[in-house]
Amino acid sequence: MANDADIKSKAARDKGAKEEGGVLETIKVVVQALLIALVIRTLLFQPFNIPSGSLIPTLLIGDYLFVSKYTYGYSKHSVPFSPPLFDGRVWAAEPKRGDIAVFKLPSDNSTDYIKRVIGLPGDRIQMINGILHINNVPVKRERIADYVSTDNWGRSTPVIQYRETLPNGVSHEIIEREGDTGTFDNTPVFLVPPGHFFMMGDNRDNSLDSRDRSVGFVPFENFVGRAEIIFFSIEDGASAWRVWEWPWTVRWNRLFSAIK
Repeated sequence: MANDADIKSKAARDKGAKEEGGVLETIKVVVQALLIALVIRTLLFQPFNIPSGSLIPTLLIGDYLFVSKYTYGYSKHSVPFSPPLFDGRVWAAEPKRGDIAVFKLPSDNSTDYIKRVIGLPGDRIQMINGILHINNVPVKRERIADYVSTDNWGRSTPVIQYRETLPNGVSHEIIEREGDTGTFDNTPVFLVPPGHFFMMGDNRDNSLDSRDRSVGFVPFENFVGRAEIIFFSIEDGASAWRVWEWPWTVRWNRLFSAIK
């Protein structure tokens, strides 16, 4: 017959086993959750936030969006840290003119950039007096109401705004802070090489893009995905973690809006 000491020892062992089992089960759940999140981020959607104003008025600083990873197929840049698993793309589908896409900067293959696809392989791209030319044909643009922006002192200021329509019918707004005399409003002809794309921002006078040699043509392999939807947006300079300020800092009208 078991004595009290044996009973207490068995109870202690059972308790220890239960605690160990509980810890292992928790670790298992956490690992499974991390694996699911990794699969979703690698194969389906990746969150991305807008740190600069190069795509104003389409995307604003403080926008948070989802980027679809499957739209263009997969390359090594689809995986976090871009491990050299393979070259090129699998299940590839080329970007369309007018897409807003995230890509790895060609000069370092690690920095994330987001711009609009303007030039396809074989295209001739040129800016002449602020007007975009594709294959020697000026792209249609029409003046619309000024975009209200802020200057360096935080004062509201009107900025010239146009609606630009690309050859495939994609229409979007652009702004010209310096009119048609900005640094990149007159350029040489850029002949887009095979397997590369020409990217530009909608904030034409405040965008470091393919017009500058530091970015240049973007290889298809460097594309991460297409911007699809804004799921959260907060005023420039506000902190997303200050939830008590959300009633007046969140841009409620931009939440869950499709990106065009």
